[in-house]
Amino acid sequence: MRRDELLDAAEDLLCDQGSAALTLSAVADRAGVSKGGLLYHFGTKEALIKAMVERLIDDFDDLMAAQHDDTYTERYIGATLAAVRSGRLRRWAVVTGASGNLFLLAPLREAMTRWHREGLSEEPDQLASQIARLACEGLWDVASHDPELNTEKDLQALEARLRALVEPPT
Repeated sequence: MRRDELLDAAEDLLCDQGSAALTLSAVADRAGVSKGGLLYHFGTKEALIKAMVERLIDDFDDLMAAQHDDTYTERYIGATLAAVRSGRLRRWAVVTGASGNLFLLAPLREAMTRWHREGLSEEPDQLASQIARLACEGLWDVASHDPELNTEKDLQALEARLRALVEPPT
């Protein structure tokens, strides 16, 4: 079984049952592999969570890089909506899994700091950009708990409003 499939199983377990259910045995069962098969890739629960955190950061950075908007905040909005639309809302699961361990949360905290500070001083309206970025965080969090809340039409309207908020004045 591939490493990403094991990480998917761990994230699914966290989303479905919470951090108390995250054990190596439960992840192996969810993935349909032996515990030894899981241990080949992740020797400890902490190594598994660390890999989930790293994958989350890499995935969002990839989504950011795929955006072709002018400002960082516009790219942030686009990347967030792409993540929500994909249905792969790992952030909540990863934070749940790592929440008891500040060492494991440190890379995610550093990434969040970067995502929320980068390019802010170059934005036409820094406050509007900060509001839009925070709204994206809220959208992602709510969508991770209730993925059926917003239809595609709702998401299009939210995206249009967020983009209008950060448009430079003419």
